[in-house]
Amino acid sequence: MKKPKWVVEKEQARKTAAAETVWLFGLHAVRDALMNPNRQKLRLVVTRNAQDKLAEAIEFSGIEPEMVDPRKFTAPIDPGSVHQGAALEVKPLNWGGLAENCIGRAHPRVLLLDRVTDPHNVGAILRSAEVLGASAVIGTRHHSAPETGALAKTASGALERQPYLRVRNLADTIVELQNMGFIVLGLDGEADATIEAALADKLDRPVALVLGAEGPGLRQKTKETVDHLVKIDAAGGFGSLNVSNAAAIALYASRHK
Repeated sequence: MKKPKWVVEKEQARKTAAAETVWLFGLHAVRDALMNPNRQKLRLVVTRNAQDKLAEAIEFSGIEPEMVDPRKFTAPIDPGSVHQGAALEVKPLNWGGLAENCIGRAHPRVLLLDRVTDPHNVGAILRSAEVLGASAVIGTRHHSAPETGALAKTASGALERQPYLRVRNLADTIVELQNMGFIVLGLDGEADATIEAALADKLDRPVALVLGAEGPGLRQKTKETVDHLVKIDAAGGFGSLNVSNAAAIALYASRHK
């Protein structure tokens, strides 16, 4: 009996995911991945100088490095990448599901990204999320930045420590968070209320903040699904604020005081 098309596509997607690997580069990103026991490490390519700088992390990981001449760096990464003589092939991290990452701590806060595709922006958001205590950063499987070397380098190690989940459908995930008790705020420069005003009498609630890509902002479906549309209380217009900066300010504004 012939399998339905959706079954075949699901099996193919599973096989593709199982075969997927990521090349991380740069001393900081590679060191943090080597020191992460939850990261499956496959291949390490280093120059002599980089090996010396990463000696402790290499010993901790137990991986056998491949030494290369700095003039003939053979790792399959973009030629323009600032690799600092180190590249590490890894499997993407599996952080698990929504509930286990988003509940269970005091005053959880979550960031959701609506079509934020630039890996440098997502990397910077992961850094802010770690520093400001977010439970998780959530993007979509399509139309969001996957784990890449560029994202990891910008995240400056946060990719190894800050849960970064990618879900099938953002609106469904918003509803799931609402059912967990989260108040979900969508950032929109045209909104009337500020983050602080929307949370003034809800300080006991867990908070989810949804940010859209610069330019198009939140999709209409997202706007219809969140509890409130809010803006950052600023002297100037929200439109000129980089999404990673907006994420940091929104997290700070939503903190439990």
